[in-house]
Amino acid sequence: MKTNLLSLILLIVVLFSTTTLEAQQLVEKSKHNYVVLTKKVPQLEPIILTAEALKKEDGQNFGDFQIIICGIGIGDITDPEKISDFIEKAEKAGVRIIACGFSLHKFKIDETKVPKEIEVVENGILYNFQLQKQGYISLSL
Repeated sequence: MKTNLLSLILLIVVLFSTTTLEAQQLVEKSKHNYVVLTKKVPQLEPIILTAEALKKEDGQNFGDFQIIICGIGIGDITDPEKISDFIEKAEKAGVRIIACGFSLHKFKIDETKVPKEIEVVENGILYNFQLQKQGYISLSL
């Protein structure tokens, strides 16, 4: 009798925790998350405009929007004249700008000159793939 009761309690606990986990995953998947990989700082303008349009379109389903900058144009992020307006627009739009650390090293860009508002990841391409595995919609320019 005790074994049956314990088995029933264990079954209820397992079913409840599984249902809770599935519901939590369903809520997370209902958000639309985006990532754009770009090599040119001037492309930030249309990308940020796109983020703003998607935010309106998606409404409550809008999740996260990230822009990863990598490649030869990465040095432009250290030039305040070229990046400051984009940082401000991105912050207003709720967009995160990410810099590829591999590109910074390859093109000998001083990482201390990267604005504090821009996060640096070790490898931008790998980071992009990791976000895609999490369900992010991805675009490379």
